[in-house]
Amino acid sequence: MAKIKKGDQVIVIAGRDKGKTGRVLEVLTETDRVVVEGVQRVTKHVKAGQSARGARTGGIETVEAPIHVSNVMIVDPETKKGTRVGFRTEEVERDGRTRTVRVRVAKRSGKDI
Repeated sequence: MAKIKKGDQVIVIAGRDKGKTGRVLEVLTETDRVVVEGVQRVTKHVKAGQSARGARTGGIETVEAPIHVSNVMIVDPETKKGTRVGFRTEEVERDGRTRTVRVRVAKRSGKDI
């Protein structure tokens, strides 16, 4: 189970955007990177061309670039500060069977994420 998932609120702890917070838009597991909303924005030159529904306008766009997963921390839901993530196992009964489920836990406050 991954420590950081799509939709998590994270804070940047290193790099040029240090201190910024945002929601994870995408997780790139093969390169250990995440795309965070409003963080690591870069300019991209787009050539005007044709798409399936008509002409696409060209120009300079700003897009979010991936940032390494080690440079972000999950925001603790209770203290609103960065926290490390731990796991706790729980026994859950589903469909008449008992299953063991791993639950993500904020190490700072001990609350579920």
